[in-house]
Amino acid sequence: MADAMIRLRGLSKDFAGVHAVKAVNLDVVAGERRAVLGPNGAGKTTLFNLVSGAETASSGSVELFGRDVTNLPAWRRARLGMARTFQTSRVLAGLTVEDNLYLAALGAHGGHLRILPSRTDGMLRERARATAERVALSGRLDSLARDLSHGEQRQLEVGLAIAAQPRLMLLDEPAAGLGRAERQVLTQILLSLDRTVTLVLIEHDMDVALTVAESVSIMHHGNIVVEGTTAEIRADQRVHDIYLGRSDVG
Repeated sequence: MADAMIRLRGLSKDFAGVHAVKAVNLDVVAGERRAVLGPNGAGKTTLFNLVSGAETASSGSVELFGRDVTNLPAWRRARLGMARTFQTSRVLAGLTVEDNLYLAALGAHGGHLRILPSRTDGMLRERARATAERVALSGRLDSLARDLSHGEQRQLEVGLAIAAQPRLMLLDEPAAGLGRAERQVLTQILLSLDRTVTLVLIEHDMDVALTVAESVSIMHHGNIVVEGTTAEIRADQRVHDIYLGRSDVG
């Protein structure tokens, strides 16, 4: 699969005898919008941690962009073109929106902070401002991240990932804690992403997930137990049973 962004084979992670992820096989192709869904404790975030390099696999392999990265640290995977967000906000609360986005762009560019600004700094500042507009924060450039609403902080989180100009974005519950209007803003931001970016998201809000995604993987007890299009997932009785907590599923 020459155009595979993610290729997982037999990927597993054990924690003190607990099988958090069990022999997962998964392929995500370039430009795809994939949702990974499932109840709490299904192994979704652990799977993201294995893909991003935040956790090391107990067994199996991880390929990104056609390259085996199973033993590469997280920063090396990021340099290949991967960006991710987390369930809890990781914005720099004491810095402005523009500075947060500038530092994200600078880090992805491989640069370092300088006393005197350079031509590259100017370019990265422009990227930061353009990214703020893409995530509906252009009017908040000079606001400290701590002063943003919860929804705006989630938008900034997505902006930090976009500012890195990744080929692959992993978003872990980007709509967590958002109100209806905030979810609509976030959904539009995700729908507007260029097809040069492959998007994989974990999301408990089914409306957001099934609006943004085109294909879905359902996790249960560490396994991927159902895969299909959003229409197939909506109609699959096994998915309803999983979310209802019926123990005989998977």
